Amino acid sequence: MKPHRALALGVLWLPLAGGAGAQSSPAAPQAAGDVTLVCEAVYLPARTTWTRTVRIGYDQQRVRSVRIDDVPVYTFSIRETVILTAIDNERIQIDTAAQTWTSDFRGQATAMGRCERG
Repeated sequence: MKPHRALALGVLWLPLAGGAGAQSSPAAPQAAGDVTLVCEAVYLPARTTWTRTVRIGYDQQRVRSVRIDDVPVYTFSIRETVILTAIDNERIQIDTAAQTWTSDFRGQATAMGRCERG
């Protein structure tokens, strides 16, 4: 049996997809929702700050969608509490437990920042 995994979104823990640990009853309502994180990322070497808005859509089973700056992310993966994705040439990691943003533009620039629930 696989251990139950969860995604922490601030004070909210979301169960992740798959595995025998994630069970739901057909009679149980499927609560859906979304969490918004507002991240202040500092991009180097330019030393500019960008405000990035991340919307994470979920249900009782898993994270269903991720939108960054209102742009849908078509593919993402989850490793523990970290969402890994990319938009254009920017590889993005959002740690929902530590509430941090980390990204890089294929080695040309990097960003780090803190996130807060919006």
